[in-house]
Amino acid sequence: MPRIDHYLLALLMSAVLAIPALAQDARSPIGEKSMLDPQTLADRYVAVWNEADEKRRRDAISALWVPNGEHFVEGRQARGYEELEKRVRGSHEKNVRDNGNRFRAAPGARRLHNVITFHWEMLPANGDTVLVRGLEFLIIDGEGRILVDYQFFPA
Repeated sequence: MPRIDHYLLALLMSAVLAIPALAQDARSPIGEKSMLDPQTLADRYVAVWNEADEKRRRDAISALWVPNGEHFVEGRQARGYEELEKRVRGSHEKNVRDNGNRFRAAPGARRLHNVITFHWEMLPANGDTVLVRGLEFLIIDGEGRILVDYQFFPA
């Protein structure tokens, strides 16, 4: 898969975030077969990070990402199911299991062609105080599965 330079990514991200009316148009042929609704994809994505059962988490990762899918956050990256599982498991153990938090997708996920953006929030398991807010910028394939996942936080 060709690499996207950071200038092009910033330009694409600006367009998605600046033109919500276009981003809401889910009639694009990309992803019509599955995960058409961006909020549904956002909810499923966030559920992976909350999932305590390793097998269910592994199955959810393989349902959401393509086999060689990529995830980038700060100076880290993960490529492929094994590295994605390690990344998600590490976040789950630190933030959910050990620190007693949960993640949720904020309302308002948007889509423009093969890009989905949404904000996520980390909250205490039994509370509604947002501790951290992040932004996901996902590039999906024709089946609605994640090719590349750029995570920004705080957002």
